Amino acid sequence: MIRTRKPHTRKHAQARGTVGPGVKAVIVTVTLNAALDITYHVPSLTPHTSHRVTEVTERAGGKGLNVARVLAALGHDVTVTGFAGGDTGRTLRDHLARVPGVRDGLRTVAGATRRTLAVVDARTGDTTQLNEPGPTVSPTEWAGFLSSYEELLAGDDVSAVALCGSLPPGVPVGAYALLIRAARAAAVPVLLDTSGEPLRRGVAARPDIVKPNADELAELTGAHEPAQATRDARRRGAHAVVASLGPDGLLALTPEGTWRATPPGPVRGNPTGAGDSAVAGLLSGLVRRLPWPDRLSRAVALSAATVAAPVAGEFDAAVYEDVLPKVAVSTSPSGV
Repeated sequence: MIRTRKPHTRKHAQARGTVGPGVKAVIVTVTLNAALDITYHVPSLTPHTSHRVTEVTERAGGKGLNVARVLAALGHDVTVTGFAGGDTGRTLRDHLARVPGVRDGLRTVAGATRRTLAVVDARTGDTTQLNEPGPTVSPTEWAGFLSSYEELLAGDDVSAVALCGSLPPGVPVGAYALLIRAARAAAVPVLLDTSGEPLRRGVAARPDIVKPNADELAELTGAHEPAQATRDARRRGAHAVVASLGPDGLLALTPEGTWRATPPGPVRGNPTGAGDSAVAGLLSGLVRRLPWPDRLSRAVALSAATVAAPVAGEFDAAVYEDVLPKVAVSTSPSGV
């Protein structure tokens, strides 16, 4: 069990979790099911045939690590935590050590870190994704992580926490709910980006932001109309809900109002990591105390720039700068 402190008020949480311009603060990203991301490029992907791979890239991955990489590129200091193990885990940490602005706080486990394989079809631009399940985490390893997570939250420089991705075997399904409650007790704003039962239980723990995609939102609420599903998700406990609608942008329901942010047009490329870049944009705007429309513009522009990047999980800085002023944000405060 995590030892919790006396709960702080929402006002105090906001005071600690946001910083002014020029002030350095640490954002913690949690990736319980980290991965070594491998991307293959082929001229054309055809089932039941052999393929000659024209390019291979390899990088530290998993949703929270992708978020951390983008945040670091935006100038934030980031600590990543979660699990890594085996030869794959060592390779992942070697890659992570080469990312400026990111500190490795991963916990070592006996099992091997999973791999994800993305196959990019150069002819169509489409991507086929294969994801391994991840290592089995023992009760002792989980307890060790909880202890280290609590120590991170105790740091005076922690400005926000992002809980991202799937749970590996052995981690309890209510893990994110537990981590959210610990962050709230420490007065640290927390964003949740997951799916299925971990999302359902996590939302009930009242995170500051949840960022599901349209399918995850429908699974959570049973509603397939995004506006209705977003309202339902917020009633379940989330302080703010930001729904990713793919190429149609973002829909945000917050205490301050409802916003829709849309990119200027479609972007061709690999969508892997686009949602993670949107999370990074939301977190960056949160700790810099930007108004919601500016947070959403950042998130949409970073997402588009990630689709356009040649490597999964990166973003094209030139595309980001080009798209950012062109993102259309409309508001409807009466929708709250």
